[in-house]
Amino acid sequence: YGTQYQGRKTSNGEIFDSMLFTAAHPILPLPSFAKVTNLSNGKSLVVRVNDRGPFIRGRLIDVSYAAARRLGFAGEGSAEVEVELILP
Repeated sequence: YGTQYQGRKTSNGEIFDSMLFTAAHPILPLPSFAKVTNLSNGKSLVVRVNDRGPFIRGRLIDVSYAAARRLGFAGEGSAEVEVELILP
């Protein structure tokens, strides 16, 4: 996510906060949880999917700044990741 989304409503009506572990995905249920793994360093994190996106061709998921930082790619902007839906 870019900083321009801070404070705006997400697709399910929540206010986007870049410091929470959230994500946007085109088809996963809203809300749901997904495990995102950075394939270059093996770091994983569970994020709450509460928005639709990404809207850039070839991208699988958009994560918040806090999630990208924890996964180790906030400075790079993007990374190869694996996404797994977590079922209750």
